[in-house]
Amino acid sequence: MRLGPLLNQPLSACLSTLGHTDEITLGDAGLPIPAQVERIDLALKRGVPGLLDTLEVVLAEVAVEAVTLAQELPSVSPDMHQAMLTLVSAAGQRRGIDIAIHYVSHSDFKVQSGRSRAVVRTGECTPYANIIMHAGVAFEGGQ
Repeated sequence: MRLGPLLNQPLSACLSTLGHTDEITLGDAGLPIPAQVERIDLALKRGVPGLLDTLEVVLAEVAVEAVTLAQELPSVSPDMHQAMLTLVSAAGQRRGIDIAIHYVSHSDFKVQSGRSRAVVRTGECTPYANIIMHAGVAFEGGQ
């Protein structure tokens, strides 16, 4: 049995296939998911699971070198924005790297999420609470 925090089999299987620069999106309950992208639906009810809980678990499982957020997030949902930055920063500190933060318009975010290996739908209902994670490498000296 695994020792990591992740219990969801479809998400675990997806994460294990990520290579350097592959992307995975964690989305709120309303983020549109293109038909050609794998959907991993974790949403149970409003707020469950939350995006932050999901992000914390995924950051414990994946070497992330960069993230992309909607540029609307800081002004519309500042508390969520700060909480997401805190989790991303802590993940970088654990690995001894600075995880790059990129911002794009929400419309560009939706287009970019269509290139993800999967979009993970959470029960989050905070506006613009979505994140694209860019996989790094899990060996010394690599990002």
